[in-house]
Amino acid sequence: MEPGSDDFVRNRLTHSLEVAQIGRELGAALGCDGDLVDTACLAHDLGHPPFGHNGETALARACAGIGGFEGNAQTLRLLTRLEAKRFRPDGRSAGLNLTRAALDAATKYPWTASQMPAGTVKFGAYDDDLDVFTWLREGAPEFRRCLEAQVMDWADDVGYSVHDVEDAVAAGRLDLAVLRDPRALEPVFAVAVRLYAPDLDEEHIAAAGERLLGTGVVVERSDGSRVALAALKDMTSTLIGRFVRSAEQATRARAGEGQLTRYAADLVVPAATRAECALLKALAAHFVMFAPERADALAAERRIVEDLLAVFRAEPEATLDPLHLADHRDATDDAGRLRAVVDQVASLTDVRARVLHRRWCEAPGPASW
Repeated sequence: MEPGSDDFVRNRLTHSLEVAQIGRELGAALGCDGDLVDTACLAHDLGHPPFGHNGETALARACAGIGGFEGNAQTLRLLTRLEAKRFRPDGRSAGLNLTRAALDAATKYPWTASQMPAGTVKFGAYDDDLDVFTWLREGAPEFRRCLEAQVMDWADDVGYSVHDVEDAVAAGRLDLAVLRDPRALEPVFAVAVRLYAPDLDEEHIAAAGERLLGTGVVVERSDGSRVALAALKDMTSTLIGRFVRSAEQATRARAGEGQLTRYAADLVVPAATRAECALLKALAAHFVMFAPERADALAAERRIVEDLLAVFRAEPEATLDPLHLADHRDATDDAGRLRAVVDQVASLTDVRARVLHRRWCEAPGPASW
C-alpha cells in the first residue's frame, strides 16, 4: 500500500495529525506543556523524504561521504534553516524561529551524526547544523530527551503501530486471525525483536499477542461494510487508549503527581506494552511493507530518488527550485552543493517525485527540463 493507491490509506500528513492528537492526550494527562507536545508531534515527520524510510535509505547511501542523511536530522534542518520565517542579523536563515524548548521537544535523537551512542544509527542533527543544535540543547543532560520529546516518540509509535494495522486489515492485506497461529507468527516475532524491541525476546512478543486477543476488540478481517469498519475503528481507539493509559500510569507511579515537564521526569512505558506495540508494527511490516510482492515497488522507489539526485546534480541551474538553487550557488565545496541537492530531493512529495521522474527520466531528458 502507498499514498494514492487507496482512499483509506493514511499518509504522512494524516499520520502527523493523529500523532498530535495522541500526544496531546498523553501530555495533558502528565501535565506537559501542550503547545510543546503539539509542535513536536506535528513536526516529527517533516524531514521524511519521498517514500519515507525507503527514500531515506537511498539518500543516506548518497550522503555517506558528507555526514549522512536522517529524517530526524532533516526535520531540525527544516525547522531551523530551510523553512524560513525569520533571518539573523548576519543574513542567515533562522528557520521558523521556534523557541529552544520547542526545538528540543521535536528532537527525537538528541545527538549529532558524529556523536551517536553505540547501538543506534539514528541521529537528530547533521554536523553542519551543530551551532543551532548546541544552542537548543544548552543546559540539557547529554543524550537525554526532554519529556515532551518522549511523549511525541511514544505517540508516534502508538499511532503508526495501530493505524498501519487498521489500514492493512481494511485493505484486505492482513488477516488478524494470524494471531491465533503460532507457526505463522514465528517470522513476525523475529521482525518485532530485530527491528522494534531488541531488548525483548520472542516469548515476550508471543505473550503480547495473547494479551491483544484477550482484549476482545481485535478484528480479524473486514468486509468493508460500515459495521465492519466501525468495529475496526473501535479496535483502533481501544488499543490507542490501552497504550496511552499504560504509559501514563507507569510514569505517574514512578514520578508522582503534579505537572511533569521538560527534564522533571522520564516517560515510563512498561515492557509488556512495548511488546504489544512492537508486535503490531511487526505484523504490518512482515505482511505488508516487506511482503515479497512489494520488493519491486520498493526498488523502483529507491531508483526514483537516485535518478532525481543525478538529474539535479547534473543540471542544477535548470532543475533546482529557487530556494535550493540559491543554497547550491552559495556552497563553497562539493559537499555543500550535494547537501543542497539532497535538501531539494528530500523536500519532494511522493507525487511530485514521480511526476518529475516521468518528465526527466522516462522521457527525452534535457529538452523537457
